[in-house]
Amino acid sequence: MAEISEAHDSDSSKSTDNASEAPTQPESEPEFNPKLMRKTKPGLKRLFLTFSVLFSFLLGLQFLWKSVEIYRSPLPFREIDSLSTQLGSDHLIFPLHFHALFVGFDSDPDRLRLSILSEITKLTSQNPKCSHNYTLSVTVDSGSHCLHSPTTSPHSCSYQCGSITAIDFDQNDDVAIDERLVPVFGGKTNEYSVVVVKGESERAVVGKNRRAWVVVGSGREVEIAVVKVAEVLVKVFVNGGREEGSIRNEFMPVGADGRIVLSFNLLNADPRDWVYDWDFRKIDNNLLAPMIEALGPVANISVESQVLYHTPKASFSYWDQQLQSYVFSTKDLPFFVNSNEWHLDTSIAAGGRSKILQFVVYVPSAKECPLLLQLPNGEISNTNGFISPMWGGVIVWNPQGCLKDDNKPTARRTIPMQDLENMFEVFTGQFRQLFGFKSVNIYAGASGVWNLLPSERGFTEWELDVLSRQHTCFNLHSCASTLGSLSRLVQSLPRMIIMDEIGKQVKFSLEAAKLAQSNASNGVYESSAARLP
Repeated sequence: MAEISEAHDSDSSKSTDNASEAPTQPESEPEFNPKLMRKTKPGLKRLFLTFSVLFSFLLGLQFLWKSVEIYRSPLPFREIDSLSTQLGSDHLIFPLHFHALFVGFDSDPDRLRLSILSEITKLTSQNPKCSHNYTLSVTVDSGSHCLHSPTTSPHSCSYQCGSITAIDFDQNDDVAIDERLVPVFGGKTNEYSVVVVKGESERAVVGKNRRAWVVVGSGREVEIAVVKVAEVLVKVFVNGGREEGSIRNEFMPVGADGRIVLSFNLLNADPRDWVYDWDFRKIDNNLLAPMIEALGPVANISVESQVLYHTPKASFSYWDQQLQSYVFSTKDLPFFVNSNEWHLDTSIAAGGRSKILQFVVYVPSAKECPLLLQLPNGEISNTNGFISPMWGGVIVWNPQGCLKDDNKPTARRTIPMQDLENMFEVFTGQFRQLFGFKSVNIYAGASGVWNLLPSERGFTEWELDVLSRQHTCFNLHSCASTLGSLSRLVQSLPRMIIMDEIGKQVKFSLEAAKLAQSNASNGVYESSAARLP
């Protein structure tokens, strides 16, 4: 038994030694269990889950894209470029219809028409932005019959033969003659008419409407009449009596919003001497209201007034023994307005886009009264006032007997109504000058002097036509330039935010510009100017 045990022990020890000497074998990987393996293809559940995840990702991506997207209201870039190109390459053409009537002549109307058109061509100056398309018709009324020249104008002549004679122009009442011509040519019409008659006293008059007449003497009356007719048509009816081009490029005193605020100020330099007030309401109703209504198609005008105290001027004056007055010259005008003491800008409604025109009545103190304006030629100004371009005008009003005033210094007084009316007539002339017209009712041309009948509204019909054409021309080109610059800016910045309000304003401006261009091309000047505030 002992031997068997030893032999067994020796065998176990050998096996142990062999095991320790043999290298370690890595464990084998487990085999797939057939019982756990899928024996069928994936079903709709997995497909539904896959598409659900994909759809959620795409939906979230869309919201993410919208959250970082730059909002841009759509703008009509093509229409803006078309408007800019059209106004930039082609002139804005205003159609003008002329009619010349020769009473008591036996000339050929066709030859007269060609002669007048030749003179019109010589007087017409080209404008780089706006031009005119003229049509002319000529009628010769010999007394027994009438001859008409052929014309391409769509406006047929409304004159009936024998309606007027040379006797109607013998009277010296030009206002009555002007009213007489209104029904002769059809009343309200956009045609500009000139009547030529023979007479002893030569004169040339431009009426308040779109009518003018010339009285020529014997001799070369036809040649003289042709030159005068062409001059009044071009220089007066088209250019407004100005020496420059037919439509000026300068900006009129109208705000960017189409508004003008007329601020009238009564300035008492020293209330310790006297205090003056005025009845501005009557002036506003009687003198200003008709003028504001007449300028309605060009600008929206509002009026305000105020009375200020302790408002000395900034310039100096000197005593003139010969005139027995204090005098300030035109060299002192740039320093007359005292911006530190004259608090004139008080309008809240004006905002920052409206144009404010200041009109000042300056009442000097007793220390420098009477105060007179001396012109460069040494004469004293009849109006005792002056204008400042794009700012307004000033009138110095001296109280009656200011050197011998025995009333109480602090008594409040009112400026006489007659003095107020005279001052506001001067203000009307200054207002006309700010628009580029002359304050005097005379036009001195190459063919002679023309008398211009003034209008109770401050501006005649043909002057309003000039303003409407000028306003339309300037605003159309300004609108096209602004929209073109905006279009180029927006297209160069693709991540620029454009709100809906800007898009609406751009579309509205573009539509207004197109409508104004259409009205101007059809000769409807008032509507074309009113559509571009």
